[in-house]
Amino acid sequence: MPFEFRVNGRIDRPVAQVFDAVVNPDQLSRYFVTLGGISGPLVAGAAVKWWGEVPVQVEAVEQNERIVFRWDAMVAKGEEPYQTRVEMRFQSLDDGATMVTIAEKGWRENEQGQKGSYVNCEGWSQMLACMKAWLEYGINLRQGYYLSELSGKPALEPQA
Repeated sequence: MPFEFRVNGRIDRPVAQVFDAVVNPDQLSRYFVTLGGISGPLVAGAAVKWWGEVPVQVEAVEQNERIVFRWDAMVAKGEEPYQTRVEMRFQSLDDGATMVTIAEKGWRENEQGQKGSYVNCEGWSQMLACMKAWLEYGINLRQGYYLSELSGKPALEPQA
């Protein structure tokens, strides 16, 4: 069975504002990629770095609708590197809010792939909570949340 997941959350802001909060590095670095920032905006064909070192290959950007990118999966020592595919969808709701859905797939069907999928599912769920807090209330939930945020090192794997 392939490892993949889908998470979603309702943000009480118009779709254009929510979409911009992901593609705009000045916004995304205020609530999610806070340590090390983002090297540039998410535009189709771009190669950017998150947290100053994590490569993100942007495949598609459809204004206010969809973002697709690939990035490196967590691999075990000695395992050949590979990438997973992330798709974010933005749906305008009747009440003016936005439903954001994030799906990720492509992990190898092994123990490390399963672990990586669980870690990323947790991360994307937290990203949605952080986006909601930032856009609706101006609060950065990530500040000081992870030990890595306090140590100045990106959280590429869960801290022991």
